[in-house]
Amino acid sequence: MVTVAKTLGELRASGHVQRSVKEELRENLLAALRDGRDPWPGIVGFEDTVAPQLERALIAGHDVVLLGERGQGKTRLLRTLGLLLDEWTPVIEGSELGEHPYEPITPASIRRAKELGDDLPIAWRHRSERYSEKLATPDTSVADLIGDVDPVKVAEGRSLGDPETIHFGLVPRAHRGIVAINELPDLAERIQVSLLNVMEERDIQVRGYTLRLPLDVLLVASANPEDYTNRGRIITPLKDRFGAEIRTHYPVELAGEIAVIEQEAHLAAEVPDYLLEILARFTRSLRESTSVDQRSGVSARFAVAGAETVSAAAVRRAAVLGEADPVARPVDLESVVEVLRGKVEFESGEEGRELEVLEHLLRRATADTVRVRLGGIDLGMLVAAVETGNTIVTGESVTAKAFLDELPDLEVLDEVAERLGAQSDGERAAGAELALEGLYLARRISKDQGPGGRSVYS
Repeated sequence: MVTVAKTLGELRASGHVQRSVKEELRENLLAALRDGRDPWPGIVGFEDTVAPQLERALIAGHDVVLLGERGQGKTRLLRTLGLLLDEWTPVIEGSELGEHPYEPITPASIRRAKELGDDLPIAWRHRSERYSEKLATPDTSVADLIGDVDPVKVAEGRSLGDPETIHFGLVPRAHRGIVAINELPDLAERIQVSLLNVMEERDIQVRGYTLRLPLDVLLVASANPEDYTNRGRIITPLKDRFGAEIRTHYPVELAGEIAVIEQEAHLAAEVPDYLLEILARFTRSLRESTSVDQRSGVSARFAVAGAETVSAAAVRRAAVLGEADPVARPVDLESVVEVLRGKVEFESGEEGRELEVLEHLLRRATADTVRVRLGGIDLGMLVAAVETGNTIVTGESVTAKAFLDELPDLEVLDEVAERLGAQSDGERAAGAELALEGLYLARRISKDQGPGGRSVYS
């Protein structure tokens, strides 16, 4: 049975060694690297780029700012830093700032330590309580970050000159932990000035009080490069105090893009992997399009929301048509364009053409996926069957079973199903629909939009 120290004397007797938060992060990170453990669980696509840079910054003991467009995983990466802290750490019981029992820093804790000695009571704080996060907004004040005079404490009879009348802000309350500020450039410049002492001298000043608190914090921040240079900026003295400035990015490889969707999307129905690939290719095409404002970027959330929308469309179709096991089909991709158009910023010259651009890029992503997934399969027999008068109707008002019943009995459709790993009726219908859409995009067959959202291939 492990005995947990409850007083300062018991803590000393246990041989506990105090470490600063940066020493703690450095040593725990190095231990993870030596053991072959991933220090950044859930982070995709940064293994060979951002992660090594961040690891070097932590080993060097640097405060860090991450620069990147929206939806690149900056906040998620910052939140994983807390996992590198010790799971439990001792604090002075009841202390406002969670001070280490060996090193009290507030007047109240210093007084208690002198009075109680080895009987000073201690508590244990979990690492989840040692990560603090603030979204920078223009109305954020110095009091929010650093602190201010507490009128309640003054009303209790204490004098204004008493340091114990201070109400501490987010940064001092993160003492012996990590404080993250998201969208740092959105802080007013005069508010950024209040962080200078924290980052260099590691202390705070509140309304001229002669109070020095030697804070032990790691300060990390995120910023969008567009805000960084235009709408807002990080003031030069503060920028200079960050030891590391690391650029993030969207997934470099298609596989990484798909992995992010699979990890983050909450799907209400089965979505075949090739539909996720289409959404991933669609997102990457948007990031390369001259019609899209690339300064704003196209967030990974676009593809995630797209997958969730496609799955929701499948569930809705199943409810309306009475299908028991909904499976997303290519027809459900049509819902993505209308729903997600607001998540993309277009160049000013593209006004009025937004839907046209999105639909074109979605068709191209579909065609590319068909070439990769069904390449080498001779679909000529399917083309011939359609050309000889076999019209095939699909759409959101057609069940998977009804669609399959309309298909000609061809071995090539079995080959398509095998290539795509389709087993259930819903999966086989989705695969056949993908093949037909690929033939249409290659202009080997025609497609008309019938009533009720039906697509008629002929």
